[in-house]
Amino acid sequence: MDALFLPLADAVGASVDQIKLISCLLIAYPLGSLFVRVPATQPALRHLFSIVVAIIFFFPVLKIYSAFFQLLASILATYFIAKYDKSAKMPWVVFVVVMGHLTVNHVIRAIYGFSYETMEVTGPQMVLTMKLTTFAWNVYDGRRKEEDLDKWQLSKRITKYPSLLEFLGYSFYFPGILVGPYLDYPEYMELINETMFQHAHVKATLKAGHRLPPGRKRAAYSKMFMGLVYLGAFVLYGGKYNYAVSLKDDFVKMSLLKRIAIYQLSGPIERAKYYAIWTLTEGASILTGLGFTDVGAHGEAHWDGAANVKVWTIEFPPNFKVLLDSWNMKTNIWLRECVYKRVTPKGKKPGNTSSMITFFTSAFWHGIASGYYLTFLMGGFITAAARQARANFRPLLIPPPGAPANTPPTFAKRVYDLLGIVLSAMILNYSASPFILLSARDSITTWQRLGWYGHVVVLGSLVFFAAGGTRYFRALQKKKGVLPPPRGAKPTAAANGAATNGNGSANGSGVGTPVSEKNFILPPSVDKVLHVQ
Repeated sequence: MDALFLPLADAVGASVDQIKLISCLLIAYPLGSLFVRVPATQPALRHLFSIVVAIIFFFPVLKIYSAFFQLLASILATYFIAKYDKSAKMPWVVFVVVMGHLTVNHVIRAIYGFSYETMEVTGPQMVLTMKLTTFAWNVYDGRRKEEDLDKWQLSKRITKYPSLLEFLGYSFYFPGILVGPYLDYPEYMELINETMFQHAHVKATLKAGHRLPPGRKRAAYSKMFMGLVYLGAFVLYGGKYNYAVSLKDDFVKMSLLKRIAIYQLSGPIERAKYYAIWTLTEGASILTGLGFTDVGAHGEAHWDGAANVKVWTIEFPPNFKVLLDSWNMKTNIWLRECVYKRVTPKGKKPGNTSSMITFFTSAFWHGIASGYYLTFLMGGFITAAARQARANFRPLLIPPPGAPANTPPTFAKRVYDLLGIVLSAMILNYSASPFILLSARDSITTWQRLGWYGHVVVLGSLVFFAAGGTRYFRALQKKKGVLPPPRGAKPTAAANGAATNGNGSANGSGVGTPVSEKNFILPPSVDKVLHVQ
């Protein structure tokens, strides 16, 4: 089958595996249209559809035979452990098994020096690890008392154990088997049974003879178009604008300001490959019916539940928190629900220990390259500095309590917002470079050639606030009567920027679940194949 891909690979100067991956994502579009034509009254056929398509992807197309059987081994191990181990340790047993298996493959990849243009098991296995560990926690929550569960746990709990065919269909859901999107089992079963379309207010918007709300194809193919645009930008400009330009001799001969400016151009192009992959898979998922959240006030359907990235918000973020909320959103949910909350002792609020364990888990999940850990370590400092800056500066710039809702922002607030956009983007480009460069030596060299500007801004601000800056600004806030709420007070939705997936129902579809309560820098596994040096 390689004869179909070799000419195209030669024409665009890409590896055969890169072309194969993109081809699989595009093939998923017509397959998605076929999938929805399988009646929801025949769920077994829908499960088999995904399994058969996944086999075709892994065998005749990608030719990664051992990868398929390794994924199958993790799937079967999870299925039987979760079924027969009724103890409270069961989710952690599953976590150790599947994460350990993934780590072994990360080590093998490093030892044998597999090219990052090679498609192999770790990319799909990273997505599967999220699905299997989430399933284990959902099963565990189904065995607990309802009063002990929070809103997300209650909506996702599994009380009826699935058949092996159902579980295989979930694990091999074909639009997301290679690079995501990650989804949980209740969400998958709602897709299979089309229960999210059976609510009365949704059925009222359906055309005669239609089972699905309108706008699905338009939303899906819009995503495909934008995914191809991002991919084109990466292919055309990735060779010139990438984080590795900092390692070239010509780079160090430029002035510091020019080096920093070139790096800001490199960042969006580096991220374009992630935007491309995630947007393409989102569109294919929408065609199967995944991603429906609700209907609007005028009967229009919303198909944004399968999104994993908000491109505009990432490139023009009002602050770093919003930026992180918009990046790799599905992985944020997994880390929040399956690590951050689960390592926190019952009856206590998550603290620094929970955060550090979650950051470490995220790095471990990505692999063993030293660059990953530099990025995540930097991410911890950035999160702390951003929190301090927002708590100290913002209350002085927003309208005071009791001001009219339509009060226009002051000039100082506009300047603050503009600086937040520029600074957040610059810090992202600086801190994310080790994840792409992988090597700690190359990462340190890059930071040095950029004048350590990210460290100066982030660590400098932390020192400033610790040395009296916080005390000074809190005094100003007190003088203006705009002190922030006490530490530990529950913020409002408007204050914390919480976003929800839909109508807020707790029917297992995932709607109404906050996208992020804790932020983590989470680059994806796309770089396993789409990589420029």
